[in-house]
Amino acid sequence: MEIKDPIKTYKSNSHLVYSCYYHVIFCPKYRRKCLTGNVETRLKELFKEISTKYNFEINDLEVMSDHVHMIISCDPSFGIMTVIHKLKGITSNILRKEFLFLKKMPTLWTRSCFISSVGSVSLEVVKKYIENQKGK
Repeated sequence: MEIKDPIKTYKSNSHLVYSCYYHVIFCPKYRRKCLTGNVETRLKELFKEISTKYNFEINDLEVMSDHVHMIISCDPSFGIMTVIHKLKGITSNILRKEFLFLKKMPTLWTRSCFISSVGSVSLEVVKKYIENQKGK
């Protein structure tokens, strides 16, 4: 079920209503500039397939030659790190089979990544909301 808000979408499962958006960045090993041409095209296809299979959304995506930017929305009980591990693991396995020049690298992706939560209100607004609850 989805609940629409003018700014964002709330989703739910049997025990949870949530709206979790994350800005995610990760890079190929050694920051190699290998995410171009057919690799970039295939990577985008794989990201779409993986997000459908594991029920999360890639709300925005930009593939640069040496890193990937995404905004991902996922169920917090599944978890953003699980999403990232699925994206990296599956794409590394498939792309290294399909594009043999990628096999020269020990692995396609670095083990690290950047994650930042993204929201429609500031931390200060949430703090004030919580502080004002006692008086209601």
